Amino acid sequence: MRVVLTGGGTGGHIYPALAIGREVSERQPDSSLLYIGTRRGLESRIVPQHGIDFEAIEITGFRRSLSWENVRTLMRFWQGVRRSKQLLKKFKPDVVVGTGGYVCGPVVYAASKLGIPTLIHEQNVVPGLANKFLSRYVDAVAVSFAESAQYFRRCPNIVHAGNPVASAVLRASKDNGFSSLGLKPGTPFVLVVGGSGGAKALNEAMSQMVPLIGGLPDVHFVFATGERFYEDTVTRIKGLPAAAEDRLHVLPYIHNMHEVLSAASLVVTRAGASFIAETTSIGVPAILIPSPNVTNNHQEANARSVADAGAGVMILERNLSGEVLFQQIAAIMTDSARRQSMAQASRNLGMPQAAAAIYEQIGRIIRQR
Repeated sequence: MRVVLTGGGTGGHIYPALAIGREVSERQPDSSLLYIGTRRGLESRIVPQHGIDFEAIEITGFRRSLSWENVRTLMRFWQGVRRSKQLLKKFKPDVVVGTGGYVCGPVVYAASKLGIPTLIHEQNVVPGLANKFLSRYVDAVAVSFAESAQYFRRCPNIVHAGNPVASAVLRASKDNGFSSLGLKPGTPFVLVVGGSGGAKALNEAMSQMVPLIGGLPDVHFVFATGERFYEDTVTRIKGLPAAAEDRLHVLPYIHNMHEVLSAASLVVTRAGASFIAETTSIGVPAILIPSPNVTNNHQEANARSVADAGAGVMILERNLSGEVLFQQIAAIMTDSARRQSMAQASRNLGMPQAAAAIYEQIGRIIRQR
Protein backbone atom coordinates (compact mmCIF):
# COMPACT_ATOMS: atom_id res chain seq x y z
CA MET A 1 0.00 0.00 0.00
CA ARG A 2 1.20 3.49 -0.86
CA VAL A 3 0.02 6.08 1.68
CA VAL A 4 0.41 9.84 1.91
CA LEU A 5 0.07 11.26 5.41
CA THR A 6 -0.45 14.94 6.09
CA GLY A 7 -1.08 17.01 9.20
CA GLY A 8 0.93 19.53 11.10
CA GLY A 9 1.44 22.55 13.26
CA THR A 10 1.27 20.70 16.59
CA GLY A 11 2.10 17.26 17.90
CA GLY A 12 -1.64 16.68 18.33
CA HIS A 13 -1.92 16.50 14.54
CA ILE A 14 1.44 14.88 13.79
CA TYR A 15 1.50 11.91 16.18
CA PRO A 16 -1.91 10.52 15.12
CA ALA A 17 -0.66 10.54 11.51
CA LEU A 18 2.50 8.73 12.54
CA ALA A 19 0.46 6.18 14.50
CA ILE A 20 -1.67 5.49 11.42
CA GLY A 21 1.48 5.13 9.34
CA ARG A 22 2.94 2.71 11.88
CA GLU A 23 -0.23 0.60 11.77
CA VAL A 24 -0.08 0.45 7.96
CA SER A 25 3.60 -0.56 8.04
CA GLU A 26 2.98 -3.26 10.65
CA ARG A 27 0.05 -4.71 8.69
CA GLN A 28 1.76 -4.41 5.30
CA PRO A 29 5.56 -4.28 5.72
CA ASP A 30 6.10 -3.59 2.03
CA SER A 31 4.09 -0.35 2.21
CA SER A 32 5.53 3.02 1.17
CA LEU A 33 4.78 6.15 3.18
CA LEU A 34 5.19 9.81 2.29
CA TYR A 35 4.47 12.67 4.68
CA ILE A 36 3.59 16.11 3.28
CA GLY A 37 3.90 19.03 5.69
CA THR A 38 5.46 22.47 5.93
CA ARG A 39 9.08 23.41 6.57
CA ARG A 40 8.11 25.71 9.43
CA GLY A 41 5.96 23.18 11.26
CA LEU A 42 7.09 20.67 13.89
CA GLU A 43 6.47 17.90 11.37
CA SER A 44 9.60 18.88 9.41
CA ARG A 45 11.70 17.83 12.43
CA ILE A 46 9.61 15.03 13.91
CA VAL A 47 8.67 13.03 10.81
CA PRO A 48 12.20 12.34 9.45
CA GLN A 49 13.16 10.99 12.90
CA HIS A 50 10.61 8.23 12.30
CA GLY A 51 12.18 7.19 9.02
CA ILE A 52 9.38 8.49 6.81
CA ASP A 53 10.08 10.43 3.61
CA PHE A 54 9.06 14.08 3.95
CA GLU A 55 8.06 16.68 1.36
CA ALA A 56 7.04 20.28 2.03
CA ILE A 57 4.53 22.74 0.64
CA GLU A 58 4.13 26.40 1.58
CA ILE A 59 0.83 27.28 3.23
CA THR A 60 -0.40 29.36 6.16
CA GLY A 61 -3.61 29.23 8.18
CA PHE A 62 -6.67 31.42 7.71
CA ARG A 63 -7.42 34.09 10.26
CA ARG A 64 -10.85 33.89 11.88
CA SER A 65 -11.56 37.55 11.11
CA LEU A 66 -11.68 39.52 7.87
CA SER A 67 -8.14 40.34 6.82
CA TRP A 68 -6.10 41.07 3.71
CA GLU A 69 -3.79 38.35 4.96
CA ASN A 70 -6.56 35.86 4.19
CA VAL A 71 -6.41 36.92 0.54
CA ARG A 72 -2.71 36.07 0.49
CA THR A 73 -3.46 32.81 2.33
CA LEU A 74 -6.01 31.90 -0.33
CA MET A 75 -3.37 32.43 -3.02
CA ARG A 76 -0.95 30.22 -1.06
CA PHE A 77 -3.70 27.60 -0.77
CA TRP A 78 -4.03 27.29 -4.56
CA GLN A 79 -0.25 27.27 -4.93
CA GLY A 80 -0.22 24.49 -2.32
CA VAL A 81 -2.84 22.57 -4.27
CA ARG A 82 -0.71 22.75 -7.42
CA ARG A 83 2.40 21.63 -5.54
CA SER A 84 0.44 18.83 -3.84
CA LYS A 85 -0.85 17.56 -7.17
CA GLN A 86 2.72 17.38 -8.46
CA LEU A 87 3.82 15.38 -5.40
CA LEU A 88 0.81 13.07 -5.54
CA LYS A 89 1.19 12.35 -9.24
CA LYS A 90 4.82 11.47 -8.65
CA PHE A 91 4.22 9.25 -5.58
CA LYS A 92 0.97 7.66 -6.87
CA PRO A 93 -0.63 6.90 -3.48
CA ASP A 94 -3.48 4.46 -2.94
CA VAL A 95 -4.88 6.77 -0.25
CA VAL A 96 -4.25 10.15 1.37
CA VAL A 97 -4.85 10.53 5.12
CA GLY A 98 -5.08 13.94 6.80
CA THR A 99 -5.02 14.53 10.55
CA GLY A 100 -5.68 18.25 10.77
CA GLY A 101 -3.79 21.51 10.66
CA TYR A 102 -3.83 23.94 7.77
CA VAL A 103 -1.33 21.93 5.69
CA CYS A 104 -4.03 19.26 5.28
CA GLY A 105 -6.22 21.61 3.27
CA PRO A 106 -4.38 21.74 -0.06
CA VAL A 107 -3.02 18.19 0.15
CA VAL A 108 -6.31 16.40 0.82
CA TYR A 109 -8.24 18.71 -1.51
CA ALA A 110 -5.75 18.01 -4.30
CA ALA A 111 -6.08 14.27 -3.71
CA SER A 112 -9.86 14.43 -3.91
CA LYS A 113 -9.69 16.31 -7.21
CA LEU A 114 -7.29 13.68 -8.57
CA GLY A 115 -9.71 10.90 -7.63
CA ILE A 116 -7.46 9.46 -4.92
CA PRO A 117 -9.30 7.92 -1.91
CA THR A 118 -9.13 10.27 1.09
CA LEU A 119 -9.73 10.06 4.82
CA ILE A 120 -9.40 12.71 7.53
CA HIS A 121 -9.11 12.15 11.26
CA GLU A 122 -10.39 14.64 13.85
CA GLN A 123 -8.84 14.47 17.30
CA ASN A 124 -10.97 17.03 19.18
CA VAL A 125 -14.68 17.26 19.95
CA VAL A 126 -14.90 20.55 18.00
CA PRO A 127 -13.11 20.21 14.63
CA GLY A 128 -10.70 22.72 13.19
CA LEU A 129 -11.30 24.81 10.07
CA ALA A 130 -9.28 22.53 7.79
CA ASN A 131 -11.22 19.38 8.62
CA LYS A 132 -14.56 21.18 8.46
CA PHE A 133 -13.69 22.39 4.97
CA LEU A 134 -12.37 19.02 3.80
CA SER A 135 -15.29 16.96 5.09
CA ARG A 136 -17.34 17.78 1.99
CA TYR A 137 -14.66 16.34 -0.32
CA VAL A 138 -13.29 13.24 1.47
CA ASP A 139 -14.42 9.63 1.28
CA ALA A 140 -14.46 9.13 5.05
CA VAL A 141 -14.09 10.97 8.35
CA ALA A 142 -12.75 9.24 11.47
CA VAL A 143 -13.48 10.93 14.81
CA SER A 144 -12.06 10.52 18.29
CA PHE A 145 -15.21 11.64 20.13
CA ALA A 146 -18.71 10.53 19.18
CA GLU A 147 -19.93 14.13 19.69
CA SER A 148 -17.85 15.24 16.70
CA ALA A 149 -20.08 13.48 14.17
CA GLN A 150 -22.59 16.35 14.20
CA TYR A 151 -19.99 18.64 12.59
CA PHE A 152 -19.43 16.36 9.60
CA ARG A 153 -22.94 15.83 8.25
CA ARG A 154 -21.77 16.58 4.71
CA CYS A 155 -19.75 13.38 4.73
CA PRO A 156 -21.93 10.24 4.57
CA ASN A 157 -19.12 8.00 5.84
CA ILE A 158 -18.22 8.75 9.47
CA VAL A 159 -16.53 6.26 11.79
CA HIS A 160 -16.10 6.70 15.54
CA ALA A 161 -12.61 5.24 15.76
CA GLY A 162 -10.91 7.02 18.67
CA ASN A 163 -7.43 8.52 18.58
CA PRO A 164 -4.68 6.29 17.12
CA VAL A 165 -2.01 7.56 19.54
CA ALA A 166 -3.69 5.53 22.28
CA SER A 167 -2.17 2.25 21.13
CA ALA A 168 1.36 3.17 22.28
CA VAL A 169 0.50 3.47 25.97
CA LEU A 170 -1.00 -0.03 25.97
CA ARG A 171 2.46 -1.49 25.44
CA ALA A 172 3.97 0.47 28.35
CA SER A 173 5.34 -1.29 31.44
CA LYS A 174 3.84 -0.24 34.78
CA ASP A 175 6.80 -1.72 36.62
CA ASN A 176 9.19 0.44 34.61
CA GLY A 177 7.03 3.43 35.41
CA PHE A 178 7.29 2.83 39.14
CA SER A 179 11.01 1.96 39.10
CA SER A 180 11.93 5.04 37.04
CA LEU A 181 10.46 7.17 39.84
CA GLY A 182 12.11 5.15 42.60
CA LEU A 183 8.73 3.88 43.83
CA LYS A 184 7.63 0.42 44.84
CA PRO A 185 5.10 -1.19 42.47
CA GLY A 186 1.57 -0.32 43.53
CA THR A 187 2.50 2.94 45.27
CA PRO A 188 -0.41 5.39 44.78
CA PHE A 189 0.72 8.55 43.04
CA VAL A 190 -0.80 11.56 41.30
CA LEU A 191 0.80 12.59 38.02
CA VAL A 192 0.66 16.34 37.41
CA VAL A 193 1.75 17.42 33.94
CA GLY A 194 0.85 20.38 31.74
CA GLY A 195 1.94 18.87 28.46
CA SER A 196 5.44 18.47 27.04
CA GLY A 197 6.20 22.17 27.49
CA GLY A 198 4.46 22.58 30.83
CA ALA A 199 1.60 24.92 31.74
CA LYS A 200 2.22 28.05 33.79
CA ALA A 201 -1.23 28.16 35.42
CA LEU A 202 -1.06 24.51 36.45
CA ASN A 203 2.48 24.95 37.79
CA GLU A 204 1.38 27.91 39.90
CA ALA A 205 -1.57 25.99 41.34
CA MET A 206 0.63 22.98 42.07
CA SER A 207 3.20 25.18 43.81
CA GLN A 208 0.45 26.69 45.96
CA MET A 209 -0.72 23.18 46.80
CA VAL A 210 2.64 21.85 47.99
CA PRO A 211 2.15 22.78 51.68
CA LEU A 212 -1.13 20.85 51.68
CA ILE A 213 0.07 17.48 50.42
CA GLY A 214 0.93 16.35 53.92
CA GLY A 215 -2.81 15.86 54.28
CA LEU A 216 -2.58 12.81 52.02
CA PRO A 217 0.02 10.75 53.91
CA ASP A 218 0.03 7.70 51.63
CA VAL A 219 0.08 9.48 48.28
CA HIS A 220 3.08 10.54 46.20
CA PHE A 221 3.01 13.42 43.73
CA VAL A 222 4.93 13.37 40.45
CA PHE A 223 5.09 16.91 39.10
CA ALA A 224 6.47 17.55 35.60
CA THR A 225 6.93 21.31 35.25
CA GLY A 226 8.19 21.56 31.67
CA GLU A 227 11.84 22.42 31.13
CA ARG A 228 11.30 26.16 30.69
CA PHE A 229 9.50 26.43 34.05
CA TYR A 230 11.61 24.00 36.07
CA GLU A 231 14.17 26.26 37.77
CA ASP A 232 11.64 28.94 38.74
CA THR A 233 9.19 26.33 40.03
CA VAL A 234 11.82 24.54 42.13
CA THR A 235 12.95 27.87 43.61
CA ARG A 236 9.36 28.76 44.45
CA ILE A 237 8.68 25.41 46.10
CA LYS A 238 11.85 25.59 48.18
CA GLY A 239 10.59 28.85 49.68
CA LEU A 240 7.41 27.19 50.96
CA PRO A 241 6.92 25.41 54.29
CA ALA A 242 8.26 21.88 54.01
CA ALA A 243 5.53 19.27 53.71
CA ALA A 244 6.13 15.64 52.80
CA GLU A 245 9.17 16.41 50.64
CA ASP A 246 9.93 12.70 50.35
CA ARG A 247 6.61 12.22 48.53
CA LEU A 248 7.03 15.07 46.05
CA HIS A 249 8.95 14.31 42.86
CA VAL A 250 9.56 17.45 40.78
CA LEU A 251 10.90 16.82 37.28
CA PRO A 252 11.45 19.08 34.27
CA TYR A 253 10.30 16.43 31.81
CA ILE A 254 9.26 12.78 31.82
CA HIS A 255 10.93 10.91 28.98
CA ASN A 256 9.07 7.63 29.62
CA MET A 257 5.66 9.26 29.92
CA HIS A 258 3.73 6.22 28.69
CA GLU A 259 5.23 4.03 31.43
CA VAL A 260 4.67 6.63 34.17
CA LEU A 261 1.12 7.30 32.99
CA SER A 262 0.28 3.59 32.99
CA ALA A 263 1.32 3.39 36.66
CA ALA A 264 -0.48 6.55 37.87
CA SER A 265 -3.53 6.46 40.12
CA LEU A 266 -4.76 9.85 38.96
CA VAL A 267 -3.56 12.38 36.38
CA VAL A 268 -3.90 16.16 36.52
CA THR A 269 -3.37 17.72 33.11
CA ARG A 270 -4.62 19.87 30.26
CA ALA A 271 -7.33 18.52 27.98
CA GLY A 272 -5.46 17.85 24.76
CA ALA A 273 -7.04 15.15 22.64
CA SER A 274 -3.98 12.91 22.48
CA PHE A 275 -3.40 12.80 26.24
CA ILE A 276 -7.10 12.12 26.85
CA ALA A 277 -6.91 9.26 24.36
CA GLU A 278 -3.98 7.78 26.25
CA THR A 279 -5.57 8.08 29.70
CA THR A 280 -8.87 6.57 28.58
CA SER A 281 -7.19 3.71 26.73
CA ILE A 282 -5.85 2.40 30.06
CA GLY A 283 -8.53 3.79 32.38
CA VAL A 284 -6.71 6.45 34.41
CA PRO A 285 -9.05 8.93 36.18
CA ALA A 286 -8.27 12.55 35.33
CA ILE A 287 -8.60 16.08 36.60
CA LEU A 288 -8.61 18.22 33.48
CA ILE A 289 -7.76 21.93 33.33
CA PRO A 290 -8.47 22.93 29.72
CA SER A 291 -6.28 25.60 28.21
CA PRO A 292 -8.32 28.72 27.35
CA ASN A 293 -5.69 29.73 24.79
CA VAL A 294 -6.49 27.27 22.01
CA THR A 295 -8.48 27.62 18.80
CA ASN A 296 -12.25 27.33 19.27
CA ASN A 297 -11.72 26.62 22.99
CA HIS A 298 -11.69 22.98 21.92
CA GLN A 299 -10.00 21.73 25.09
CA GLU A 300 -12.99 22.71 27.21
CA ALA A 301 -15.25 20.66 24.95
CA ASN A 302 -12.82 17.72 25.25
CA ALA A 303 -12.75 17.99 29.05
CA ARG A 304 -16.50 18.35 29.32
CA SER A 305 -16.98 15.15 27.32
CA VAL A 306 -14.76 13.22 29.76
CA ALA A 307 -16.38 14.81 32.83
CA ASP A 308 -19.91 14.14 31.58
CA ALA A 309 -19.00 10.46 31.18
CA GLY A 310 -17.85 10.29 34.81
CA ALA A 311 -14.23 9.60 33.85
CA GLY A 312 -12.82 12.88 35.09
CA VAL A 313 -13.34 16.26 36.72
CA MET A 314 -13.00 19.56 34.90
CA ILE A 315 -11.62 22.71 36.55
CA LEU A 316 -11.71 25.84 34.43
CA GLU A 317 -8.46 27.79 34.60
CA ARG A 318 -10.22 30.88 35.95
CA ASN A 319 -11.33 28.80 38.96
CA LEU A 320 -7.99 27.08 39.50
CA SER A 321 -6.01 27.51 42.73
CA GLY A 322 -3.85 25.33 44.93
CA GLU A 323 -6.67 24.83 47.40
CA VAL A 324 -9.27 23.98 44.75
CA LEU A 325 -6.89 21.52 43.09
CA PHE A 326 -6.01 19.83 46.38
CA GLN A 327 -9.67 19.47 47.35
CA GLN A 328 -10.43 17.69 44.09
CA ILE A 329 -7.37 15.44 44.36
CA ALA A 330 -8.11 14.55 47.98
CA ALA A 331 -11.78 13.80 47.20
CA ILE A 332 -10.71 11.25 44.59
CA MET A 333 -7.65 9.76 46.27
CA THR A 334 -9.43 9.16 49.61
CA ASP A 335 -12.43 7.49 47.99
CA SER A 336 -11.32 4.21 46.41
CA ALA A 337 -14.85 3.36 45.23
CA ARG A 338 -15.12 6.67 43.37
CA ARG A 339 -11.66 6.24 41.87
CA GLN A 340 -12.52 2.76 40.64
CA SER A 341 -15.78 4.03 39.17
CA MET A 342 -13.94 6.83 37.35
CA ALA A 343 -11.35 4.36 36.08
CA GLN A 344 -14.09 2.12 34.66
CA ALA A 345 -15.81 5.11 33.05
CA SER A 346 -12.48 6.09 31.55
CA ARG A 347 -11.96 2.61 30.10
CA ASN A 348 -15.49 2.74 28.68
CA LEU A 349 -14.51 5.88 26.77
CA GLY A 350 -11.21 4.48 25.61
CA MET A 351 -10.74 3.16 22.10
CA PRO A 352 -7.27 1.62 22.17
CA GLN A 353 -7.66 -0.03 18.77
CA ALA A 354 -8.19 3.26 16.94
CA ALA A 355 -5.25 2.80 14.58
CA ALA A 356 -6.56 -0.61 13.58
CA ALA A 357 -10.07 0.77 13.03
CA ILE A 358 -8.71 3.54 10.81
CA TYR A 359 -6.60 1.03 8.88
CA GLU A 360 -9.71 -1.05 8.19
CA GLN A 361 -11.58 2.06 7.06
CA ILE A 362 -8.73 2.94 4.71
CA GLY A 363 -9.00 -0.51 3.18
CA ARG A 364 -12.76 -0.08 2.66
CA ILE A 365 -12.54 3.28 0.88
CA ILE A 366 -9.76 1.96 -1.40
CA ARG A 367 -11.89 -1.07 -2.34
CA GLN A 368 -14.94 1.13 -2.96
CA ARG A 369 -13.00 3.13 -5.54
